[in-house]
Amino acid sequence: MKVGTMISLVCIAGMVLSVSASGASAGNWPRFRGPNGQGVSAEPGIPVTWTPQDMAWTLELPGSGHSSPVIQDRTIFITCADKAASKLTLMAVALSDGEVLWSQSFTVKPLKVNGLNSAASSTPAVDENGVYAVWYGADETQVVAFDRQGQKKWTRDLGPTETRHGPASSPMVYDDLVVLALEQGTNTKGLKSFWYGLDRRTGEDRWRLERSISGNASASTPCVYKSDSGKNMLIFTSRDHGITAVDPEQGTVIWEQTDAMRARVVSSPVLAGDQIIGTCGQGGGGVQLTVVRVPDSATAKPKILHAIREKYVPYVPTSIVANHRLFTFHDQGTVSCLDIETGAVLWSQKPGGTFYGSPVLVEDRLYCVNRKGQVVVLRASDTYELLAINELGEASQSTPAIANGCMILRTESRLLCLTGDQAK
Repeated sequence: MKVGTMISLVCIAGMVLSVSASGASAGNWPRFRGPNGQGVSAEPGIPVTWTPQDMAWTLELPGSGHSSPVIQDRTIFITCADKAASKLTLMAVALSDGEVLWSQSFTVKPLKVNGLNSAASSTPAVDENGVYAVWYGADETQVVAFDRQGQKKWTRDLGPTETRHGPASSPMVYDDLVVLALEQGTNTKGLKSFWYGLDRRTGEDRWRLERSISGNASASTPCVYKSDSGKNMLIFTSRDHGITAVDPEQGTVIWEQTDAMRARVVSSPVLAGDQIIGTCGQGGGGVQLTVVRVPDSATAKPKILHAIREKYVPYVPTSIVANHRLFTFHDQGTVSCLDIETGAVLWSQKPGGTFYGSPVLVEDRLYCVNRKGQVVVLRASDTYELLAINELGEASQSTPAIANGCMILRTESRLLCLTGDQAK
Protein backbone atom coordinates (compact mmCIF):
# COMPACT_ATOMS: atom_id res chain seq x y z
CA MET A 1 0.00 0.00 0.00
CA LYS A 2 2.91 2.33 0.70
CA VAL A 3 6.19 2.91 -1.11
CA GLY A 4 8.77 4.15 0.14
CA THR A 5 15.38 34.30 -2.02
CA MET A 6 11.89 33.60 -0.53
CA ILE A 7 9.17 36.14 -1.38
CA SER A 8 8.87 38.32 1.68
CA LEU A 9 5.63 38.01 3.54
CA VAL A 10 5.72 41.78 3.67
CA CYS A 11 4.79 41.71 -0.01
CA ILE A 12 1.49 40.13 0.91
CA ALA A 13 0.94 41.93 4.17
CA GLY A 14 -2.73 42.18 4.88
CA MET A 15 -3.42 39.08 2.82
CA VAL A 16 -2.43 36.41 5.32
CA LEU A 17 -4.10 37.08 8.64
CA SER A 18 -2.92 36.61 12.19
CA VAL A 19 -3.10 33.18 13.80
CA SER A 20 -6.17 34.12 15.83
CA ALA A 21 -8.07 35.36 12.79
CA SER A 22 -7.31 32.51 10.41
CA GLY A 23 -7.36 29.64 12.89
CA ALA A 24 -3.98 28.49 11.56
CA SER A 25 -0.63 28.04 13.20
CA ALA A 26 2.84 27.22 11.92
CA GLY A 27 3.10 23.77 10.35
CA ASN A 28 -0.64 23.39 9.64
CA TRP A 29 -2.75 23.55 6.48
CA PRO A 30 -6.21 23.62 8.05
CA ARG A 31 -8.64 24.16 5.15
CA PHE A 32 -8.96 24.36 1.38
CA ARG A 33 -5.86 26.23 0.14
CA GLY A 34 -4.29 26.41 3.60
CA PRO A 35 -4.16 29.33 6.05
CA ASN A 36 -7.14 31.59 5.34
CA GLY A 37 -7.59 29.94 1.94
CA GLN A 38 -4.85 32.00 0.27
CA GLY A 39 -2.61 29.15 -0.91
CA VAL A 40 0.59 30.60 0.57
CA SER A 41 3.11 28.37 2.35
CA ALA A 42 5.99 29.48 4.56
CA GLU A 43 7.70 26.07 4.24
CA PRO A 44 11.11 26.19 2.53
CA GLY A 45 12.83 23.48 0.56
CA ILE A 46 10.00 21.84 -1.42
CA PRO A 47 11.63 20.34 -4.55
CA VAL A 48 11.16 21.82 -8.01
CA THR A 49 11.59 18.56 -9.88
CA TRP A 50 11.10 14.93 -8.87
CA THR A 51 10.21 11.48 -10.15
CA PRO A 52 7.56 9.06 -8.80
CA GLN A 53 10.37 7.20 -7.04
CA ASP A 54 11.16 10.32 -5.00
CA MET A 55 7.88 10.16 -3.12
CA ALA A 56 8.30 9.46 0.60
CA TRP A 57 5.15 7.35 0.49
CA THR A 58 2.04 6.66 -1.57
CA LEU A 59 -1.34 5.60 -0.18
CA GLU A 60 -4.14 4.00 -2.18
CA LEU A 61 -7.47 5.49 -1.12
CA PRO A 62 -10.68 3.43 -0.75
CA GLY A 63 -12.46 5.57 -3.31
CA SER A 64 -12.03 8.52 -5.64
CA GLY A 65 -12.64 12.26 -5.33
CA HIS A 66 -11.51 15.80 -6.02
CA SER A 67 -11.30 17.17 -2.47
CA SER A 68 -7.96 18.46 -1.22
CA PRO A 69 -5.96 17.25 1.79
CA VAL A 70 -5.70 19.29 5.00
CA ILE A 71 -3.09 18.96 7.74
CA GLN A 72 -3.12 19.56 11.50
CA ASP A 73 -0.32 18.58 13.90
CA ARG A 74 1.28 16.15 11.46
CA THR A 75 -2.00 14.39 10.64
CA ILE A 76 -3.56 14.53 7.15
CA PHE A 77 -7.33 14.44 6.67
CA ILE A 78 -8.86 13.52 3.32
CA THR A 79 -12.24 12.46 1.94
CA CYS A 80 -13.10 10.01 -0.83
CA ALA A 81 -16.17 8.32 -2.28
CA ASP A 82 -16.99 4.80 -3.44
CA LYS A 83 -19.67 5.56 -6.02
CA ALA A 84 -20.74 1.94 -6.48
CA ALA A 85 -21.38 1.51 -2.76
CA SER A 86 -22.70 5.06 -2.20
CA LYS A 87 -20.12 5.23 0.56
CA LEU A 88 -18.29 8.39 1.63
CA THR A 89 -15.15 8.14 3.75
CA LEU A 90 -13.18 10.54 5.95
CA MET A 91 -9.65 9.39 6.76
CA ALA A 92 -6.87 10.47 9.12
CA VAL A 93 -3.38 9.64 7.82
CA ALA A 94 0.01 10.03 9.50
CA LEU A 95 2.14 12.64 7.72
CA SER A 96 5.33 10.77 8.59
CA ASP A 97 4.66 7.48 6.80
CA GLY A 98 1.15 7.40 5.30
CA GLU A 99 -0.28 5.06 7.93
CA VAL A 100 -4.08 5.21 8.18
CA LEU A 101 -4.80 6.28 11.77
CA TRP A 102 -8.57 6.00 11.50
CA SER A 103 -11.33 5.94 8.93
CA GLN A 104 -15.05 6.76 9.19
CA SER A 105 -17.55 5.95 6.44
CA PHE A 106 -21.11 7.05 5.71
CA THR A 107 -23.74 5.82 3.29
CA VAL A 108 -25.93 8.42 1.57
CA LYS A 109 -28.42 8.34 -1.27
CA PRO A 110 -26.45 9.35 -4.40
CA LEU A 111 -26.90 12.91 -5.60
CA LYS A 112 -26.89 13.70 -9.30
CA VAL A 113 -23.82 15.74 -10.16
CA ASN A 114 -21.99 16.91 -13.27
CA GLY A 115 -19.65 14.24 -14.63
CA LEU A 116 -16.70 16.49 -13.77
CA ASN A 117 -17.87 16.81 -10.17
CA SER A 118 -17.58 14.17 -7.43
CA ALA A 119 -19.39 13.08 -4.28
CA ALA A 120 -16.09 13.87 -2.54
CA SER A 121 -15.41 17.38 -3.85
CA SER A 122 -15.79 19.20 -0.52
CA THR A 123 -12.51 19.65 1.36
CA PRO A 124 -12.70 19.16 5.16
CA ALA A 125 -11.57 21.77 7.68
CA VAL A 126 -9.56 21.01 10.81
CA ASP A 127 -8.39 22.71 14.00
CA GLU A 128 -6.73 21.63 17.24
CA ASN A 129 -10.08 20.27 18.49
CA GLY A 130 -11.29 18.20 15.58
CA VAL A 131 -12.11 17.79 11.91
CA TYR A 132 -15.26 18.96 10.10
CA ALA A 133 -16.55 17.55 6.82
CA VAL A 134 -19.64 17.98 4.63
CA TRP A 135 -21.40 15.10 2.89
CA TYR A 136 -23.93 15.92 0.18
CA GLY A 137 -26.69 13.40 -0.51
CA ALA A 138 -29.96 13.44 -2.44
CA ASP A 139 -31.99 13.70 0.79
CA GLU A 140 -29.57 15.28 3.20
CA THR A 141 -26.55 17.52 3.66
CA GLN A 142 -24.59 16.21 6.62
CA VAL A 143 -22.04 18.35 8.43
CA VAL A 144 -20.05 15.99 10.64
CA ALA A 145 -17.49 16.67 13.38
CA PHE A 146 -14.97 14.20 14.79
CA ASP A 147 -12.34 14.60 17.45
CA ARG A 148 -8.73 13.99 16.56
CA GLN A 149 -9.03 10.32 17.58
CA GLY A 150 -11.89 9.69 15.17
CA GLN A 151 -14.77 9.75 17.67
CA LYS A 152 -17.91 11.46 16.39
CA LYS A 153 -18.71 14.69 18.23
CA TRP A 154 -21.88 15.70 16.36
CA THR A 155 -23.79 15.47 13.09
CA ARG A 156 -25.99 18.20 11.66
CA ASP A 157 -28.41 17.60 8.78
CA LEU A 158 -29.01 20.79 6.80
CA GLY A 159 -31.51 19.14 4.47
CA PRO A 160 -31.37 18.36 0.74
CA THR A 161 -29.31 20.35 -1.72
CA GLU A 162 -30.38 20.92 -5.30
CA THR A 163 -28.02 22.52 -7.79
CA ARG A 164 -27.46 22.22 -11.52
CA HIS A 165 -23.97 20.73 -11.34
CA GLY A 166 -24.02 19.31 -7.82
CA PRO A 167 -22.69 20.96 -4.64
CA ALA A 168 -19.02 21.30 -3.75
CA SER A 169 -18.71 24.00 -1.07
CA SER A 170 -16.13 23.39 1.66
CA PRO A 171 -16.34 24.45 5.31
CA MET A 172 -13.89 26.69 7.16
CA VAL A 173 -13.29 27.24 10.87
CA TYR A 174 -13.37 30.72 12.36
CA ASP A 175 -12.77 30.84 16.14
CA ASP A 176 -15.58 28.63 17.53
CA LEU A 177 -17.61 28.56 14.31
CA VAL A 178 -17.80 26.18 11.38
CA VAL A 179 -18.73 28.42 8.44
CA LEU A 180 -20.37 27.02 5.30
CA ALA A 181 -22.03 28.57 2.24
CA LEU A 182 -24.89 26.24 1.27
CA GLU A 183 -26.61 27.64 -1.80
CA GLN A 184 -29.55 26.14 -3.66
CA GLY A 185 -30.36 26.18 -7.33
CA THR A 186 -33.81 27.00 -8.66
CA ASN A 187 -36.13 24.31 -7.27
CA THR A 188 -39.77 23.40 -6.65
CA LYS A 189 -39.10 21.89 -3.20
CA GLY A 190 -39.03 25.12 -1.23
CA LEU A 191 -35.31 24.75 -0.52
CA LYS A 192 -33.62 27.98 0.58
CA SER A 193 -30.02 29.14 0.39
CA PHE A 194 -28.20 29.96 3.62
CA TRP A 195 -24.73 30.90 4.74
CA TYR A 196 -24.20 29.19 8.08
CA GLY A 197 -22.19 29.88 11.22
CA LEU A 198 -22.45 26.61 13.20
CA ASP A 199 -21.23 26.21 16.75
CA ARG A 200 -18.00 24.25 16.52
CA ARG A 201 -18.80 22.32 19.72
CA THR A 202 -22.42 21.32 19.02
CA GLY A 203 -23.24 21.91 15.34
CA GLU A 204 -26.19 24.11 16.24
CA ASP A 205 -26.85 27.42 14.49
CA ARG A 206 -25.08 30.41 15.94
CA TRP A 207 -26.46 32.26 12.93
CA ARG A 208 -27.69 31.66 9.42
CA LEU A 209 -28.04 34.25 6.69
CA GLU A 210 -30.67 33.63 4.03
CA ARG A 211 -29.48 34.21 0.47
CA SER A 212 -31.06 34.22 -2.99
CA ILE A 213 -31.95 31.12 -4.96
CA SER A 214 -29.92 31.02 -8.17
CA GLY A 215 -30.23 29.11 -11.42
CA ASN A 216 -26.49 28.47 -11.05
CA ALA A 217 -25.78 28.16 -7.34
CA SER A 218 -22.24 29.02 -6.28
CA ALA A 219 -19.77 26.71 -4.52
CA SER A 220 -17.20 29.10 -3.08
CA THR A 221 -15.43 28.82 0.29
CA PRO A 222 -15.19 32.06 2.32
CA CYS A 223 -12.13 33.61 3.96
CA VAL A 224 -11.45 36.24 6.64
CA TYR A 225 -10.52 39.89 6.06
CA LYS A 226 -9.09 41.95 8.90
CA SER A 227 -9.66 45.68 8.52
CA ASP A 228 -7.27 48.41 9.62
CA SER A 229 -9.53 48.96 12.63
CA GLY A 230 -9.01 45.33 13.65
CA LYS A 231 -12.52 44.18 12.79
CA ASN A 232 -12.75 40.74 11.21
CA MET A 233 -15.12 40.10 8.31
CA LEU A 234 -16.07 36.87 6.57
CA ILE A 235 -15.73 37.36 2.80
CA PHE A 236 -18.12 35.42 0.58
CA THR A 237 -18.36 35.40 -3.22
CA SER A 238 -21.49 34.31 -5.10
CA ARG A 239 -23.42 34.80 -8.33
CA ASP A 240 -26.33 36.76 -6.91
CA HIS A 241 -24.61 38.68 -4.11
CA GLY A 242 -21.23 39.41 -5.68
CA ILE A 243 -18.59 40.05 -3.03
CA THR A 244 -20.01 40.26 0.50
CA ALA A 245 -18.57 40.98 3.95
CA VAL A 246 -20.40 39.33 6.86
CA ASP A 247 -20.04 40.01 10.57
CA PRO A 248 -18.74 36.69 11.97
CA GLU A 249 -20.35 37.25 15.36
CA GLN A 250 -23.83 38.25 14.22
CA GLY A 251 -24.08 36.73 10.74
CA THR A 252 -25.26 40.04 9.28
CA VAL A 253 -24.15 41.75 6.07
CA ILE A 254 -21.61 44.54 6.67
CA TRP A 255 -21.33 45.53 3.00
CA GLU A 256 -22.02 44.01 -0.39
CA GLN A 257 -20.96 44.67 -3.98
CA THR A 258 -23.65 42.90 -5.96
CA ASP A 259 -22.26 43.95 -9.36
CA ALA A 260 -18.97 42.08 -8.88
CA MET A 261 -20.02 38.66 -10.24
CA ARG A 262 -21.91 38.05 -13.50
CA ALA A 263 -22.01 34.23 -13.48
CA ARG A 264 -21.61 31.17 -11.22
CA VAL A 265 -18.84 31.32 -8.63
CA VAL A 266 -16.77 28.20 -7.93
CA SER A 267 -13.41 29.78 -7.05
CA SER A 268 -12.82 31.31 -3.62
CA PRO A 269 -12.01 34.94 -2.74
CA VAL A 270 -8.41 36.16 -2.82
CA LEU A 271 -7.02 38.98 -0.65
CA ALA A 272 -4.34 41.53 -1.51
CA GLY A 273 -4.00 44.26 1.10
CA ASP A 274 -7.27 46.22 1.06
CA GLN A 275 -8.35 44.62 -2.21
CA ILE A 276 -10.49 41.54 -2.75
CA ILE A 277 -10.46 39.52 -5.96
CA GLY A 278 -13.22 37.23 -7.15
CA THR A 279 -13.86 35.30 -10.36
CA CYS A 280 -16.94 33.73 -11.92
CA GLY A 281 -17.64 31.65 -15.00
CA GLN A 282 -19.81 29.24 -16.90
CA GLY A 283 -19.40 26.38 -19.34
CA GLY A 284 -15.71 25.66 -19.65
CA GLY A 285 -14.20 28.99 -18.67
CA GLY A 286 -14.27 32.23 -16.79
CA VAL A 287 -16.54 35.18 -17.44
CA GLN A 288 -15.29 37.97 -15.20
CA LEU A 289 -12.51 38.72 -12.71
CA THR A 290 -13.36 41.62 -10.39
CA VAL A 291 -11.12 43.55 -8.02
CA VAL A 292 -12.82 45.63 -5.32
CA ARG A 293 -11.37 47.89 -2.64
CA VAL A 294 -12.70 47.41 0.89
CA PRO A 295 -14.59 50.58 1.93
CA ASP A 296 -13.45 52.70 4.86
CA SER A 297 -17.01 52.90 6.16
CA ALA A 298 -19.24 49.96 7.00
CA THR A 299 -22.13 51.76 5.31
CA ALA A 300 -20.25 52.31 2.04
CA LYS A 301 -20.35 50.04 -1.01
CA PRO A 302 -16.99 48.63 -2.12
CA LYS A 303 -15.56 50.30 -5.19
CA ILE A 304 -14.89 48.13 -8.23
CA LEU A 305 -11.33 48.99 -9.29
CA HIS A 306 -11.47 46.99 -12.49
CA ALA A 307 -13.19 44.01 -14.08
CA ILE A 308 -11.47 41.74 -16.59
CA ARG A 309 -13.55 39.68 -18.99
CA GLU A 310 -13.17 36.11 -20.17
CA LYS A 311 -9.75 35.51 -21.82
CA TYR A 312 -7.60 35.67 -18.68
CA VAL A 313 -10.31 34.72 -16.20
CA PRO A 314 -10.49 31.28 -14.51
CA TYR A 315 -13.75 29.60 -13.60
CA VAL A 316 -12.93 26.72 -11.22
CA PRO A 317 -9.33 27.42 -10.07
CA THR A 318 -8.78 30.04 -7.36
CA SER A 319 -6.11 32.60 -8.24
CA ILE A 320 -3.11 33.51 -6.09
CA VAL A 321 -1.27 36.69 -5.09
CA ALA A 322 2.54 36.89 -4.96
CA ASN A 323 4.78 39.96 -4.89
CA HIS A 324 1.93 42.36 -5.73
CA ARG A 325 0.97 40.28 -8.77
CA LEU A 326 -2.09 38.15 -9.39
CA PHE A 327 -1.50 34.78 -11.06
CA THR A 328 -4.50 33.13 -12.69
CA PHE A 329 -4.68 29.49 -13.84
CA HIS A 330 -7.41 29.14 -16.46
CA ASP A 331 -9.53 26.01 -16.80
CA GLN A 332 -8.42 25.68 -20.45
CA GLY A 333 -4.71 25.86 -19.60
CA THR A 334 -3.70 29.52 -19.85
CA VAL A 335 -1.65 30.91 -16.97
CA SER A 336 -1.44 34.69 -16.67
CA CYS A 337 0.35 37.26 -14.54
CA LEU A 338 -1.61 40.46 -13.86
CA ASP A 339 -0.86 43.73 -12.14
CA ILE A 340 -3.41 43.91 -9.33
CA GLU A 341 -3.59 47.70 -9.26
CA THR A 342 -4.25 48.21 -12.97
CA GLY A 343 -5.41 44.84 -14.28
CA ALA A 344 -2.68 44.94 -16.95
CA VAL A 345 -1.59 41.53 -18.21
CA LEU A 346 2.20 41.13 -17.88
CA TRP A 347 2.33 37.71 -19.49
CA SER A 348 0.04 34.86 -20.51
CA GLN A 349 1.23 31.39 -21.52
CA LYS A 350 0.10 27.77 -21.77
CA PRO A 351 2.65 25.61 -19.88
CA GLY A 352 0.73 22.36 -20.43
CA GLY A 353 -2.60 20.74 -19.61
CA THR A 354 -5.81 22.23 -18.26
CA PHE A 355 -6.60 23.14 -14.65
CA TYR A 356 -9.34 22.51 -12.09
CA GLY A 357 -6.98 22.45 -9.10
CA SER A 358 -5.72 25.74 -7.66
CA PRO A 359 -2.12 27.00 -7.35
CA VAL A 360 -0.08 27.25 -4.16
CA LEU A 361 2.97 29.43 -3.51
CA VAL A 362 6.21 28.08 -2.03
CA GLU A 363 9.10 30.55 -1.77
CA ASP A 364 9.13 32.18 -5.24
CA ARG A 365 7.45 29.28 -7.03
CA LEU A 366 3.90 28.41 -8.03
CA TYR A 367 2.76 24.78 -8.00
CA CYS A 368 -0.49 23.73 -9.68
CA VAL A 369 -1.73 20.26 -10.61
CA ASN A 370 -3.30 19.99 -14.05
CA ARG A 371 -6.13 17.60 -14.85
CA LYS A 372 -3.74 15.03 -16.35
CA GLY A 373 -2.00 14.72 -13.00
CA GLN A 374 1.06 16.80 -13.80
CA VAL A 375 2.42 19.33 -11.31
CA VAL A 376 3.29 22.50 -13.23
CA VAL A 377 5.95 24.61 -11.48
CA LEU A 378 6.38 28.25 -12.51
CA ARG A 379 8.42 31.18 -11.23
CA ALA A 380 6.18 33.75 -9.54
CA SER A 381 7.68 36.71 -11.35
CA ASP A 382 6.98 39.44 -13.90
CA THR A 383 8.49 37.31 -16.65
CA TYR A 384 7.31 33.84 -17.65
CA GLU A 385 9.56 31.00 -16.50
CA LEU A 386 8.47 27.38 -16.59
CA LEU A 387 10.62 25.47 -14.08
CA ALA A 388 9.25 21.93 -14.31
CA ILE A 389 6.36 19.62 -15.15
CA ASN A 390 6.29 16.63 -12.79
CA GLU A 391 4.20 13.50 -13.39
CA LEU A 392 1.91 12.06 -10.69
CA GLY A 393 0.71 9.21 -12.87
CA GLU A 394 -3.04 9.74 -12.49
CA ALA A 395 -5.62 12.44 -13.19
CA SER A 396 -6.27 15.06 -10.51
CA GLN A 397 -8.51 18.03 -9.75
CA SER A 398 -7.06 18.64 -6.31
CA THR A 399 -4.93 21.35 -4.68
CA PRO A 400 -1.72 20.47 -2.75
CA ALA A 401 -1.34 20.86 1.01
CA ILE A 402 2.01 21.86 2.54
CA ALA A 403 3.23 21.49 6.12
CA ASN A 404 6.28 20.31 8.08
CA GLY A 405 8.50 20.31 5.00
CA CYS A 406 6.11 18.05 3.06
CA MET A 407 3.84 18.60 0.08
CA ILE A 408 0.80 16.30 0.09
CA LEU A 409 -0.70 15.66 -3.35
CA ARG A 410 -3.98 13.97 -4.16
CA THR A 411 -4.87 12.25 -7.41
CA GLU A 412 -8.27 10.71 -8.04
CA SER A 413 -7.46 7.58 -6.02
CA ARG A 414 -4.11 8.15 -4.29
CA LEU A 415 -2.44 10.31 -1.67
CA LEU A 416 1.26 11.09 -2.18
CA CYS A 417 3.88 12.69 0.05
CA LEU A 418 6.79 14.67 -1.35
CA THR A 419 9.38 15.74 1.22
CA GLY A 420 11.67 18.76 1.04
CA ASP A 421 15.05 19.35 2.58
CA GLN A 422 13.38 20.82 5.69
CA ALA A 423 11.14 17.82 6.39
CA LYS A 424 10.98 17.00 10.07
